[in-house]
Order: sequence, then C-alpha cells, then structure tokens
Amino acid sequence: MTKSLNELFEIELLIQATFSSPWVRGSPSKITIRPIQMKGKLCFQISEQREAQVFHQNVETIDWEELRACYSQGVVFTKQGDYHLLGDKKITSKPPSKSPLSLSHNREKQYLLKEGDTVPFLVELGIMNKEGRVYPQKMDKFRQINRFLEMVQDVLPDQKNLHIVEFGCGKAYLTFSLYHYLVRKGFQVKITGIDLKKEVIQFCQNLAGKISYNIQFKEGEISQFSTPEKVDMVIALHACDTASDRALEKAVEFQAKTILVAPCCQKELYSKISSTSLEGMLKYGIIKERFASLATDAMRALRLEIAGYRTQVLEFIEAEHTPKNLLIRAVFGNKKEDQERAKRELEELSSYCSSTNRSYS
Repeated sequence: MTKSLNELFEIELLIQATFSSPWVRGSPSKITIRPIQMKGKLCFQISEQREAQVFHQNVETIDWEELRACYSQGVVFTKQGDYHLLGDKKITSKPPSKSPLSLSHNREKQYLLKEGDTVPFLVELGIMNKEGRVYPQKMDKFRQINRFLEMVQDVLPDQKNLHIVEFGCGKAYLTFSLYHYLVRKGFQVKITGIDLKKEVIQFCQNLAGKISYNIQFKEGEISQFSTPEKVDMVIALHACDTASDRALEKAVEFQAKTILVAPCCQKELYSKISSTSLEGMLKYGIIKERFASLATDAMRALRLEIAGYRTQVLEFIEAEHTPKNLLIRAVFGNKKEDQERAKRELEELSSYCSSTNRSYS
C-alpha cells in the first residue's frame, strides 16, 4: 500500500471511521469520525466516547497516522474501499460497503423507534425518560433495538396476523419493541416469551399487563415448550451455547416462516475440534475459540438451508461493542438445488472439525 493514511482517508473520500481500544490510559474509549458540511465547507466531526458521555468537536484536518498510533483497532469506510487497521502495522482492505451519508451537521438518525417519541415500555425499562429522551448510557441498547427492528422489517410477511415466539427473552427489550413496532404497522400480533428465570417472567408479565400489550410470558425450557397454535416467527437473541440450537430445532419443528437467532458463547464445538490441517491455527486458544464460534454459526446456517430456508448471516451489533455480533436470519423457501448444495458444503466444512453436528430436520 503505497499511499499514506492521510492520502487514503482524505475528507472527500471519507464516509465514516471508528477507532477503539486505546493504547494510552485516559484516552476516549472510542472515537467516531465523519465528514460534515458547515457554512459551505467540509470538515470532520469527531465524537469521543468517555464512559457514558459523548463529546463532539469539529476540526478541519486530522492526522490519521497519529490517530492510528493511539488506538489498536480502527475501521475506516471510504468511497474507494473499507480499511481495517489492526495494531500499528497491519492494514487490510476490502471493496467499499457503505454509501455516503448526508453531510448535514444536524443529520437526524432515521430510527424506526425515534428519540423524542415517548414509548411507554422504554420508559418503564429505563431506556428513555418521560419526555422521550434516551439516557446516554442506554444509547447502545436503543441502537440495538432499532437495528433489530430493521432486520425484521426486511423480512415481514404479507399476512397481518402473526404469532411470534421468543426463546430466552430475558427482560424482553426486543420483545416489547417488536410488538410496539408491528402494531403500529397494522399487524395483529401475539407474542410468547420463554425464559428460565421465574422473577424475570413475572416482571415482564406485569409490565405487559400494565401497558396492555398482547404478550404472554412463560417460565420453562426451550426443548419443553409446545403450542397448538401456528408459529410464524421464532426469535432467540444471545441464547447461550446449545440453547441457540434448541431454538433453531423448535423453529424448524414449528415450520416457522421466519427465524432470527443471534447466538453467543458457543462452547460445544470448541472442545471437539481436532484437525491436523488446522493445527497451526487451533493451537492458539483465542483463535481456536473464534474459529469454533464462526464454524458453529456456519454449520447452523447450512443446516437451515438444508431444512428449506433461505439463510443470511448478518452483523447485528457493531464489532467494537462485542465480538458476538452475528445474527442468523432465515426465511422459508429455499430451492431444492440450494438445499443439495448446502448438504455438500456442510459435509466439506465438517471434515475439518471433529464434532457431533446437531440436526434441525
């Protein structure tokens, strides 16, 4: 790469940049940079994250080399390509994946749930105040909720009556959000939330009654749950280890049209990987853990394709917030030839990993 960073990331080419994991104590934990237009002139807007607060400033120039020296991780999106900066030497580049954003100084984020609109359940859950303003320390959760709704919006069915089941619902931030959003879109919605914790279920049921949402919460194991009703959509977000597999098994058993699962803490495959071909990589614990996580999710996605689903693996949460940031989204309707291809791909992937693969069919 012959060009300097200052040439690669000139303001006319920049879309957005994020730097995290500072080397120096006391530095902002994260810096986000984007070009903006003020009084007819382009400049950089810098947002510095310091604990729960974000500070903004506008500058005319940035020394990218100096900034890179202060942070161990950086992601820079430009019109010419995406650049990942790791450590003080390595740079990897990919074709551009982001479109240019509005350069307006006061650009409003187009959230599906908008800040400023008071949403009762978000007030009750401590995400926003009664005036509709999101608390700074809850902004990441607010963004996550909206990101999830965007992913659902892309695969909404034409039918207006929906029965949705969420496994491992926890305090049900996303459960309430989905119900609120779909009702506003004109859907007739029933949601069933399942969790192991009795006190959490009681809290959620009380809240649902208080704000008159047609959501039923039940205590219990995923594998033990059954319903005589048709299930249209299954959700399981951050269901740990094999709980994600049990949720996928149930979704296929229910013949749900849409599945959204964000797995985490995949441990099962980690203990079973044994491959001489990959020995040079798997001898490093952290690399083995990440490989096991990615391989597990790839196997899950392929299993869903085999079961008849068109499947995508998407970024759910920005990588600087958590490495457990993938979401598997599946919609029923995979072609026969794609099912056969998925079978071959799963066999090839499994040949590298000594593991007992779960069947979702």
